[in-house]
Amino acid sequence: MNNARYNKGLKEIGNGIYAYLQPDGSWGWSNAGLIADSGKSLLVDTLYDQPLTATMLKAIEHATTIKPHDINTLVNTHANGDHTWGNGLLKNAEIIASKETAEQMREEISPQMMVNMLLNAKNMGEAGEFILENFSGFSWEGLEVTMPTKTFEGTMDLKIGHKDVRLQNVGPAHTDGDTLVYVPDDKIIYTGDILFIDGTPVIWSGPISNWITACDYILSLDVDVVVPGHGPITDKNGVKKVREYLNYIAVESRKRYDAGMSFNDAANDIALGHFGKWTDTERIVINVFSQYKEFNKENTKAEVPDIIELLKLMQQYKNNKCKNKNHNNPKHCNC
Repeated sequence: MNNARYNKGLKEIGNGIYAYLQPDGSWGWSNAGLIADSGKSLLVDTLYDQPLTATMLKAIEHATTIKPHDINTLVNTHANGDHTWGNGLLKNAEIIASKETAEQMREEISPQMMVNMLLNAKNMGEAGEFILENFSGFSWEGLEVTMPTKTFEGTMDLKIGHKDVRLQNVGPAHTDGDTLVYVPDDKIIYTGDILFIDGTPVIWSGPISNWITACDYILSLDVDVVVPGHGPITDKNGVKKVREYLNYIAVESRKRYDAGMSFNDAANDIALGHFGKWTDTERIVINVFSQYKEFNKENTKAEVPDIIELLKLMQQYKNNKCKNKNHNNPKHCNC
């Protein structure tokens, strides 16, 4: 697929299939999708706040005449707020998610927690610097999370008009439950955050082996168009690149774990090569940490930093990479 198509807004893929894209695909700037046929419609994910979701719904209404109250079904591909916190605007939709996604949504960082972190960010050192750089552009004040109304385990088949749609839970991987939304007759799949295209994936749950298996599953399908959770529309070549990154991190993390390095030293030691051109390279800190958790399953003394510590370490990673390249503004640096 041509990355020149990667600009904000609703993109018609064809035959009642749409993608809603939010460049540059970095922290919180997620994609969504729409499947419509014969008066029925399914929305794949909402966005990080209600204003962003409202803008998307207006774009859908303008392009298709489908009003928010006409959307019959909403599928949340996973629990992260940038794919679920706009759910409240879909008043008449049945909200479907995997059982694991619904459970994790109850435990996720809440909108109010994010508001509080932003308010206190100036007193949080490098973690606060990271929060301000990446999350200041969203509106969460007073936002209540709207939960799924129906859950499934494994696989669920839907009919949207005359279109067959298959929901396949491939988690835990990115999160505890990651759902693919596959439209076989149109050879299109929405992957949620199983795919970050031209951006670094982030392993919140793992194991990485499940994520690699999920990529293999997508590659086994009859698919021409792939809509990722973040980044431009792609095809199977994009899936292969994400798989390559995950495998590389798995191998390089193991080498450094066996050598006795800490996860943070390992993250800063791994040379990213061509993956260094992707956005959000600092996510390697979380990714290596997730790998070390796997290696450390029986080690009760393993390092277990909290999320604030991980944010601090990612900001340090960004700052160090920029200094090494004589850049002075990490926010706008792709180091």
